[in-house]
Amino acid sequence: MTVIIVFFLTHWFLSLFLHTFFLHRFASHKLYETSKNWERFFYFSTWFVQGSSYLIPRAYGVMHRMHHEYSDSEEDPHSPHFFKDVYQMMMSTKKMYQSFIKNEKVPDAKFTADYLPVWEKLDKFGDHNITRLFFILSYTAVYVIYAPSFWWYLLLPIHFLMGPVQGAIVNWCGHKYGYRNFNSTDQSKNSTPWGILLMGELFQNNHHHNKEDANFAKKWYEFDTTYLIMKGLHAVGIIKIKKLPS
Repeated sequence: MTVIIVFFLTHWFLSLFLHTFFLHRFASHKLYETSKNWERFFYFSTWFVQGSSYLIPRAYGVMHRMHHEYSDSEEDPHSPHFFKDVYQMMMSTKKMYQSFIKNEKVPDAKFTADYLPVWEKLDKFGDHNITRLFFILSYTAVYVIYAPSFWWYLLLPIHFLMGPVQGAIVNWCGHKYGYRNFNSTDQSKNSTPWGILLMGELFQNNHHHNKEDANFAKKWYEFDTTYLIMKGLHAVGIIKIKKLPS
């Protein structure tokens, strides 16, 4: 049982960290700079950790930029206010994501004008069904070996869809439940303590108020774990946060 708990929590928080650190704060907003070698390291780590639910950074970046531009309007790729439930929202998001990946739909140039990280060979390999199946079988093997009962297998779908599951929680809950520190034209909200458990991602109102700020926490009781790690990486020279508080 201990192995399963450690495996699940490790997968959850590593996936979540790279989701918010690389896909969100770098690919989408470029809130920090880093060398090409470190960028490739974080790119590879995102693929390896997300595994079967790997989200291609360039498509993620485009859709997230659209989310900010059209936040909680009908053009928002994933606003919870235009869907009956979270499943419908994510199916609509998946359809748009796939259209960008397959070049069936070309995004507006303003969403690709700023730098988007691209590693075509890794994306092609990571997005292949055989590669995703390998990860699914690997996760399942861990449970076959270590799960004390069949009920633990109910966690497997979360492993399989880790990236989209985390995105669904943030996009649904971050625009429906919680409190607001700032007035804005959208319906973004903050959640505590869930904002802490989601490594800063559920401080959506703070983030939408100032998307150029790498620190998503603004009140004394708000805690952005990802930002603290970023400050550590900044201190040792791995990344350079663009805007540090004075």
